[in-house]
Amino acid sequence: MFHATTILAVRKKNHVIIAGDGQVSMNQTIVKAHANKLRRLNDGKIVAGFAGSTADAFLLFDMFEKKIKEHNGQFVRAAVELAKDWRSDKILRRLEALLLVANEERTLVISGSGDVLEPDAEVYAIGSGGSYALAAARALRENTDLDVKVIAEKAMQIAADICVYTNHNFVFEELKKSK
Repeated sequence: MFHATTILAVRKKNHVIIAGDGQVSMNQTIVKAHANKLRRLNDGKIVAGFAGSTADAFLLFDMFEKKIKEHNGQFVRAAVELAKDWRSDKILRRLEALLLVANEERTLVISGSGDVLEPDAEVYAIGSGGSYALAAARALRENTDLDVKVIAEKAMQIAADICVYTNHNFVFEELKKSK
């Protein structure tokens, strides 16, 4: 499990949002409270967040964007190709990060073990506070009529209240599906 973050994706109808907290920790010390662990890729058509090593995540963001361009915007194919390279390359295999990515249609988790997972529920989270945010967001999504932004914010607040590696400085990136 990767410490020092919570990244959450919530999807509802034609709207997806990825939220991330701002805390960066090294061992038991908080070194930054207002980090942005989210990025827009592919001319803003994809939102992505990471858990793990910052340098590794930036490399993976760049590689994913290149794969998207190589495969003419095919989101899933680019994710699979990234995961294949990540798993099979001797140097890349040592990268320590997870990516949570979303476009208008899908949400995926990409890992260095070769996994490209599309969660069954339209909510998913990674990082040390991920399970708390995931549980809260699923409960709110399934039992309320709240907007995805409100669901994401409330779920992140709950995770930050529980997880010592997650703070209350949230960043949000969202996409709305064109009708």
